[in-house]
Amino acid sequence: MIFRPEKEVNGTCDSVFPVTGSGRSVAEAWAFRMNRLSKFVLIVPTYNERDNIGPLIEALEEEFRKIPYDMNILVMDDNSPDGTAEIVRQAGKNYSNVYLITGEKQGLGAAYIRGMKHAIDGMNADAVMEMDADFSHKPDDVPRLIRALDEGADFVIGSRYVKGGTIPHDWGLLRQAISKWGNIFARYIVGLYKVHDCTAGFRAIRSSIIKRIDLESLGVQGYAFQIALLYKVMASGARVQEIPVEFVDRVKGTTKLGFSDIREFIIHAWWLRFEHSKTFVRFVVVGASGVLVNLGVFTVLINSGLNKFLASPISIELSIISNVLLNNFWTFSARKTKHRFYVKGLKFNVVSLSVLGISYSTFVILNLLLPNLALQIHQVLGIVPAMLANYFLHSYWTFRSSPE
Repeated sequence: MIFRPEKEVNGTCDSVFPVTGSGRSVAEAWAFRMNRLSKFVLIVPTYNERDNIGPLIEALEEEFRKIPYDMNILVMDDNSPDGTAEIVRQAGKNYSNVYLITGEKQGLGAAYIRGMKHAIDGMNADAVMEMDADFSHKPDDVPRLIRALDEGADFVIGSRYVKGGTIPHDWGLLRQAISKWGNIFARYIVGLYKVHDCTAGFRAIRSSIIKRIDLESLGVQGYAFQIALLYKVMASGARVQEIPVEFVDRVKGTTKLGFSDIREFIIHAWWLRFEHSKTFVRFVVVGASGVLVNLGVFTVLINSGLNKFLASPISIELSIISNVLLNNFWTFSARKTKHRFYVKGLKFNVVSLSVLGISYSTFVILNLLLPNLALQIHQVLGIVPAMLANYFLHSYWTFRSSPE
């Protein structure tokens, strides 16, 4: 049994988590028993969270009473000027499992890296958890994340974007867009498409998984830490599981997400894709060659007297043909696809028309809005969205790998 029962009905417990059963073989059950966890450290980064940290600690301690594990809270405070650290020190007098580390403000990622190192090396934690200090993550969901770890997962995400997960209904369009498109960006640029909530800050992770990773090598300090760690974890072959949670908007204090965090997130996402994806690197090389074909043909046609609105689509189409041929025989050559060549040819034409429309529309709009700008600049700016659309459509549709 993992948790003490909340209540009993006819002698049975409604909060019992089985160690065996659930279809496990004898060997699996033995491995499961040998891999049990006992000590958890919940890491809470803070900066100016005086109004939240005290009530959060009390709420967590209430939840810990239901969990027969050695549960601990490690607050990583970035020298908050509002006295957050003092609130934690007072809580530490009442609870022996509350710990505090202070330091200079370096960002969310830097705080988590310091906290995880201390929890694993200094406190001998079997698992660590990430959690915000502002009650965005509900304390009563902590047992659910621990349960998923105990049932065999290596890395558990409290997810807003799986069935049953929610975000605040009163979020504005900008806040929703940042959250949802940030996840879409991470899933398809970095390649984390199997995970629905890549940027979630509510997680439970086995220490054995973190020990496989050089945290300092992640090279991030802000919110980009979440995708950087997830990428490394998935690359290590860890079992990642998402469970639905309700994300609650903070009531007290202000959000710490700034423009520098968004910038680091975008740059690091592209860097991960570039550094670890040979397919994407090859696609970029092919795309660059397509740019040369596009601009070369466009310049020749313009110099020969052809109308610019006719020269543009011809140039675009020839560059698309060049790109798709190179992608087929080089970029995606290692992929085993279930479709025959004529089917891929049909998809190629559909993608070509779509990309042609995107690039040509961009060219026409820019030509009308900025008529004094050089035509070649209009053409280049039309290539950028077309190249991205071209890659995603071909990677995830035309040349999509067949299931094993």
